[in-house]
Amino acid sequence: MKVRTVDKYGTHYSASLRKMLKKIDISQHATYTCSFCGKSMMKIQAVGIYHCDSFMKMAAGGAWTYNTVSAVTV
Repeated sequence: MKVRTVDKYGTHYSASLRKMLKKIDISQHATYTCSFCGKSMMKIQAVGIYHCDSFMKMAAGGAWTYNTVSAVTV
């Protein structure tokens, strides 16, 4: 039986909180486009630290996503 990412929380939390956690979990485990080599190989290594498997380069980003709104406006 395959368990989805938010099924582990069960009925302890409301549906709106589980939807929010699902959105965060999907964006956290996604692969992003590397700003150095352009390939879609950038994955999260720790909170706010992303690593490109192809270019072997590390970059800082947001806690749950690589590109944040505040980084774009600066």
